[in-house]
Amino acid sequence: MSYSSEYRNKHITAEAAAALVQPGDWVHYSHFAMSPQVFDEALARRAEELDDVKVVGVSFPGIPKVVGADPRQAHFTYNDWHFSAPCRRLHEKDLCYYIPLLYHEAPALYERCVQTDLFVARVGPMDANGWFNYGPSNSCQSAIARAARTVVAEVSPNIPNCLGGNNEGIHISQVDYIIDGTHSPLIQVPNPSPSPEDEQAAARVLELIEDGAVIQLGIGAMPSVVGEFIARSDLKDLGGHTEMLVDAYVDMMESGVMNNRRKAFDRGRTAYTFAMGTDKVYRFLDGNPGCASYQVDYVNSPKTAMAHDKLTAINNAVEIDLYGQVCSESAGTRQITGTGGQVDFIYSAFHSSGGKAILCLSARREGANGPKPRIVPTITPGGIVTLPRTMVQYVVTEYGTADLKGKATWQRAEALIGLAHPDDREELIRAAGRMHIWRPSNKR
Repeated sequence: MSYSSEYRNKHITAEAAAALVQPGDWVHYSHFAMSPQVFDEALARRAEELDDVKVVGVSFPGIPKVVGADPRQAHFTYNDWHFSAPCRRLHEKDLCYYIPLLYHEAPALYERCVQTDLFVARVGPMDANGWFNYGPSNSCQSAIARAARTVVAEVSPNIPNCLGGNNEGIHISQVDYIIDGTHSPLIQVPNPSPSPEDEQAAARVLELIEDGAVIQLGIGAMPSVVGEFIARSDLKDLGGHTEMLVDAYVDMMESGVMNNRRKAFDRGRTAYTFAMGTDKVYRFLDGNPGCASYQVDYVNSPKTAMAHDKLTAINNAVEIDLYGQVCSESAGTRQITGTGGQVDFIYSAFHSSGGKAILCLSARREGANGPKPRIVPTITPGGIVTLPRTMVQYVVTEYGTADLKGKATWQRAEALIGLAHPDDREELIRAAGRMHIWRPSNKR
């Protein structure tokens, strides 16, 4: 069956697609590297004609044109499910707002809670069977398309064909309109440069990983350098099951360390829900049956993830306090990133047979006025507790490793102070005393 006539009938200009938006609408953009470009520009040109239009994206690369066209928010309000560096800058100028989310719940939110008038999905070219591929951003986009009143496909020719999995594409029968996208390359997100402290902590994390482990890496320099260390290690038969697939996964798979042979399911394939990195990862994913793109309620579902033996989740944090509470998404009231899948995987890893939930962070971070401790008496006022203390298992810094599960408050305080920078420990001890979680005898 040929779908060429249906394609022609649904094909319109970007201006005509933007004209579908009405005052008061909620317009949802596709996610991460696949954020729409041409539609965003066309909608921005309509700013003076519209009122109270809410636009929702996920880690839009750069500054959305609808924001640049309306810096007073007289016409558009931009919202983001996760945040990226540009969103952080916009947030500080009151031009972007965060939507709290447990990532594995995203499809259910679209089914039950979220108004979706228009969904604009950047996709690859239609295949002979009428399917458009979501490329490296499966996420929850099929759920958004089902919830939306109107669906627009923005077709770009240079999108990698990412195999499933499930829900890795959308059929032309589910699309209302089609517009032409750009030939511009996907966003390039190189691995952040690790510090010597990051590398020291990563080496300690490597000691916790066992042969046959199934690896999830979070976002940031620390998890990425852990992946690079794994790729150069003598570990055997690792598997991949991760929310975000980054360049380090290419290194792990190409080195042979990660072959997915011992996984309980998805054997032979690394499962993921979105990918961001450089062309290295996009080229690797194109038509590669060794990777499987799934909707997020499969990959991040605790029921799915914990069914793997030795699930090892490796994630970063902004700071952790002496109770073991973890802030991974803000610095005080400054929104840095979202909850994402950290809660999903930390919970799942501990409940996996032989699994390990690992938080790795340097003992200090660079602040505006010099180094700032990451291990603190209490979370910075206004900071978001991403992980309650009850969920935290392993904490790793360049100074050591601590397992907080089953530990009393004084044991946690002692262990975490031992992971802090030496110059911060005396003040932490005094603070722990004031908080009644430090034994004067300091005996173990």
